[in-house]
Amino acid sequence: MTTLAANKPRAYELGRTNSLPVIASDIIYEGAAVGLVDATGHCRPLTSVDRFVGFAERKADNSAGAAAAVNVDLIQSGQVQLSVSGAVITDVGQPVYASDDDTFTFNPADGPYIGVVKRYVSAGVAVVEFDAQSNRDPWRHKTVRETLTGTKTFDAQDSGKLFCVTDAGDADALTLPAIADGLGGITILAVGAFGSTAVTISPQAADMILGPDISGADNKDLICTKATQRRGDFVTLDLGDADGYVVTEMRGTWAREA
Repeated sequence: MTTLAANKPRAYELGRTNSLPVIASDIIYEGAAVGLVDATGHCRPLTSVDRFVGFAERKADNSAGAAAAVNVDLIQSGQVQLSVSGAVITDVGQPVYASDDDTFTFNPADGPYIGVVKRYVSAGVAVVEFDAQSNRDPWRHKTVRETLTGTKTFDAQDSGKLFCVTDAGDADALTLPAIADGLGGITILAVGAFGSTAVTISPQAADMILGPDISGADNKDLICTKATQRRGDFVTLDLGDADGYVVTEMRGTWAREA
């Protein structure tokens, strides 16, 4: 290792900007959320399978060019006003996701993580704080995600998944398999706005759901009632013993069926 013996000027960049190559035959418009294609290192208008790298500072037209013929200038950190589906005044601090370059939601199953709501502006509009280099999806440990509406009967192949409940009716039940059939590490997340989503999880007749301040009893549902539900309430269930499932994590007000 040799230390410097003379001045060495370096090229510095402003920390909130970046410039990355664009895929062939495409246009990224100003203001678009930009995605990075991991297999090639090139950027494109964000899709649900990309890694978010920032917002386009200006139009990058590579419609007639080969891959990397032009670069897109990016703002990779800051605050931006976005139309976020369903945004209401109680959503400050909620994580935001994107399914394409101009569609933003609160559902982790829709696509990559963008940032968090900093300020509510109006119905469906919020200021989102983002940092494409440093911010981390709070659900990054759950790589397999599905959206749920209505009823569902889980099976062992659902182990490890994150299920995002968007519009479960009061009587819609999410049914667990028998404990002997083996369903582990499943997380059920309510992504609807405050007081909009009822979540009812039903064990089999011979099974319990055991957890913090939940008294055990066979064939009793675990319920997040609509009146107390908040966006981001969740429960993670894992294999317990012969008695049934055990709650390993939870947020929000959950109660056993009477």
